[in-house]
Amino acid sequence: MSPQKMEIFISLESWTEQNMLMHLKPVEKCWQPSDFLPEPESEEFHEQVKELRESCKELPDDYLVVLAGDMITEEALPTYQSVMNSLDGIRDETGASLSPWAVWIRAWTAEENRHGDLLNKYLYLSGRVDMKQIEKTIQYLIGSGMDPKFDNNPYNGFIYTSFQERATFISHGNTAKLAKDHGDMKLARICGTIAADEKRHKIAYTKVVKKLFEMDPEETILAFAGMMKKKLKYLLT
Repeated sequence: MSPQKMEIFISLESWTEQNMLMHLKPVEKCWQPSDFLPEPESEEFHEQVKELRESCKELPDDYLVVLAGDMITEEALPTYQSVMNSLDGIRDETGASLSPWAVWIRAWTAEENRHGDLLNKYLYLSGRVDMKQIEKTIQYLIGSGMDPKFDNNPYNGFIYTSFQERATFISHGNTAKLAKDHGDMKLARICGTIAADEKRHKIAYTKVVKKLFEMDPEETILAFAGMMKKKLKYLLT
């Protein structure tokens, strides 16, 4: 990316601190996977697992395929963080940079990390899926990386994440509704809670894209068109 374009993202650091970091939650106020799962330290742990397995018995196989797909997407988080850290102008140069862009990337990753953890443990305890095959799929996915659609360009990266977070918000929201329809209220709460996180992140990434359209509409619309040609639209199907 040219020095002129790099300067745009440097100039946006104070804007990022004021307009993006507000969409993160302090760790102590965040939910954690253990809030939704059987308590291993409890004498009722085995009964709680039985209740979980009973509640998901009515979930159809095609629903579980979608839920596993959502979980695998969330478990690919190391790839997403690696991609964000490859983008010019916003990367975390040291792994502990205090740049607002770097703070956002790390904290966003930390919040997202809970999603895969929770769905993975739920599916494991449910006994309804072949976890060995799912685990191999996750390893293949992370190991293969992501198609080179970003070209180290943050315009491309933010266009992608604004759509990607919207897509995951919609998907988790739909799995919450369907879980409720099938009588699994615990899973409905799990998926709805994850959807709420994705909505917050969607708002933040959409703000960035809107700001880039204000500051550099030509480059931003070219990035938008380029990402559409690279079949970003599959995220919305």
